[in-house]
Formats: sequence, C-alpha cells, structure tokens
Amino acid sequence: MRWLSSSSVRPASGFIEPCIPTVAKAAPVGPDWVFEIKHDGYRLMVRKHDDRVRIYTRRGADWTERYPRIVHAARAIKATSFLLDGEGIVYDGKGMPNFALLHSRDYDREASLVAFDLLELEGTEVRRQPLFERKFLLADLLHKLKDGIEFNDHLEETGALVFQHACMLGHEGIVAKRKDLPYESGRSRRWLKIKNRDSPAMKRITDETF
Repeated sequence: MRWLSSSSVRPASGFIEPCIPTVAKAAPVGPDWVFEIKHDGYRLMVRKHDDRVRIYTRRGADWTERYPRIVHAARAIKATSFLLDGEGIVYDGKGMPNFALLHSRDYDREASLVAFDLLELEGTEVRRQPLFERKFLLADLLHKLKDGIEFNDHLEETGALVFQHACMLGHEGIVAKRKDLPYESGRSRRWLKIKNRDSPAMKRITDETF
C-alpha cells in the first residue's frame, strides 16, 4: 500500500526545515568539499529535550511512534537536548539499506538512523557553525552509542573516486558538502547530490513505483 505524502501535513512544533541538496551531474572538485554516502531511506530529523523525543519527516510530520528503536537510542545519548539530521533506514540481510523494507512498514521497529548533521546541542544552536565543526560535535555525541543511531562519516578523497566506489557497492549515490559553511534550510547548493543511475532509487523513479 502506498503511503500518502507528508507534503500536506502542517509541520509540528519544534520542526526545522532540513537542507535539501541540489542534484548535480558530477562531484565537485576542490579542497572545500567533503563527500558522504547517500543512503536509501527517509529523511528524518530527531529532536530530544530531556526525556522527550520527537522524529520529524522532511516536511515536518511527526513519525515518532513509527520508529521506537531510534527513540530508544536518542534517549540513551548522554545529552539533555539535541537536534539531529539524518536518514531513516532498514538494513537487509546483506547489510545494505533497503527502501522496500522501510516503505512496507513491516520493519518499522527495525529502522535506525544514519545521522549526518547536528543543528542544536544542549540548548545551543550550532547550525551557524561550519560543517566540519558540526560533524566533530556529532561524532563525539554518538561515539558511545551501540544501536539505533549511527554516525555517517565523510570522506575527503576525490569526489569522482568516492562516487565510483559508492556505485560499485550499490548505494544511491553521494552527497557533496561544503565543509566550511553553516547549515542552510531549504534547497541549497552548499550540498550537492550525485545520483547512481543504476541504484534501486533511480529504478523506482524510472518505473514510477514511488
């Protein structure tokens, strides 16, 4: 069964619009860019304040009840408050994110978060800091966590090489990010998405199955 889009849902209180990468034909070149694997899942924002955890979709719908594993992991993090940006995924038997399993809702309790950015920490807004500082704080925040939320590290190798390896592994593609710039909500060219044309995500678009 196809789920309704959250585009018509009024954003919940506490929601911050995520940064949406611009699609690019090739990875950019230069020392200011870093590269992350693009996982095939749902974009999620996870907010914690004391023991209260909320999970928001890209457009602000509250999906907290759907993903108890992520909620449990967020509560286990030793911080009073934070706001994470990441991708909700379900791994298949080969250790790869599988969108069909996630979309089916049969595996909601197994869904975990691959976190790639940090917008707030301990009541302080950090999204104005450059990406490399936010990633350092995020890695430190998550380093003792064993399950439910994992850190999505970046690579500073040549973008074309990172993209080639991502495609060989069957990932959706990569996201190139300016490491020296602050977070920007909405569509942005500070983040660029380079798509693997042979990935399951592109096949869904071609077949109009999602």
